[in-house]
Amino acid sequence: MTTSPQIRTPLPGPNAKALIDRDATVVSPSYTRGYPLVIERGSGCMVEDVDGNVFLDCAAGIAVNSTGHSHPDVVKAITEQAGKFLHMSGTDFYYEPQVRLAEELATVTPIAGGVRSFFGNSGTEAIEACLKLSRYASGRQNIIAFLGGFHGRSMGSLSLTASKAIQRRGFGPLMPGVYHAPFPDCYRCPLGLKVEHCAAECLNFIDHQLFVHLVSPDEVAAIVVEPIQGEGGYVVAPDQFMQRLRELTKEHGILLVADEVQSGMGRSGKMFAIEYTGVEPDMMAIAKGIASGLPLGVAVARADLMAWPPGAHASTFGGNPVSCAAALATIKLLKDSLVANAAEVGAHFMAGLKALAATHPLVGDVRGRGLMIGIELVRDRQTKERATSERDAVVNAAFRRGLLVLGAGKNAVRFSPPLVLTKAQADTAVKIFDEALTEVEGVFKTGG
Repeated sequence: MTTSPQIRTPLPGPNAKALIDRDATVVSPSYTRGYPLVIERGSGCMVEDVDGNVFLDCAAGIAVNSTGHSHPDVVKAITEQAGKFLHMSGTDFYYEPQVRLAEELATVTPIAGGVRSFFGNSGTEAIEACLKLSRYASGRQNIIAFLGGFHGRSMGSLSLTASKAIQRRGFGPLMPGVYHAPFPDCYRCPLGLKVEHCAAECLNFIDHQLFVHLVSPDEVAAIVVEPIQGEGGYVVAPDQFMQRLRELTKEHGILLVADEVQSGMGRSGKMFAIEYTGVEPDMMAIAKGIASGLPLGVAVARADLMAWPPGAHASTFGGNPVSCAAALATIKLLKDSLVANAAEVGAHFMAGLKALAATHPLVGDVRGRGLMIGIELVRDRQTKERATSERDAVVNAAFRRGLLVLGAGKNAVRFSPPLVLTKAQADTAVKIFDEALTEVEGVFKTGG
């Protein structure tokens, strides 16, 4: 497959349009399809659609395809395990791939003193396990999460999610005992303060508002936080915020749960984004990039916390042996080279995207870590008015040129390519994004 985009037909092409028409009659309309991509195959960072158009993928299945599309080492691990057995349910029986993966996770997660893992199928299941374990281990019932956070769509994780109202609309009442605090988005301080004060004041909201007016800290089981908000706009929590949050939880005997579903598995340039802060959580939720595209979610916790009895929590398909084999191959690739590549190419990519601000007034903020980069688009840099329709137009303009990106938050574009991305491919992405910005700025300037 070519290593650069090649668009051969109008988009969508005839084969893609035919499949999209079939989809419209039989698939749930709740899915959020931003543009009409119909994939036929992929290799590395490149994707070919059913009409032969080739795209540079900077979405990676929402940060899932960490080792690229169909990495040969991962495919080999999958096929070898599939030839042995596909399923035996780790809930009721034993098999080596699940044990080996738990052992591997105990060595790479930033939790000292022994770690145990619970295996599910997705990020939302990992969060549900963390919620149940937090309540069970602490004997407390309440949870604190953050505005702008996304933790999943099942009822417990949805109760924590506070990214978009549409994700919660029509599903209430949700799980009781959940409270939300402002997240330190220093580009848009939720408390209207200057950058140097925002992180501290956001924590003061928990201490001086939630704990005074709404919930006693000795009844809070856990605080759940994304070290980098994903769906919320790729907003990086300042190190000071995470460090003081850890101090706050320790002061009140509250468990700290790090949601690393999107930011983990090398995406940030470290195995887990929380490692930048020096903070050690009590639990972590892991999914997305852990198995290079196969369904797997893991809740990891201090061994002394994960002491619930048999039957307390389980999953029929969780820790599927084929997914575990894919995860083991993925972790090896991450440790050998891809985490380092995410840091190196990510810095190069970030520099190229930041340079666009000099010529594009739509670019308000460029942020992230490693190959987890967000660009917030604004109509005015002084007022920071959100460029919502412009953001959607830029995403589609990039697609027409052969670049796959996704929106995040109300007006940000996220770049989350496979961690095999090269500097040359990053430069191609910057060039196409530059062209997309130019097109959209021209259209909106003329009122088109």
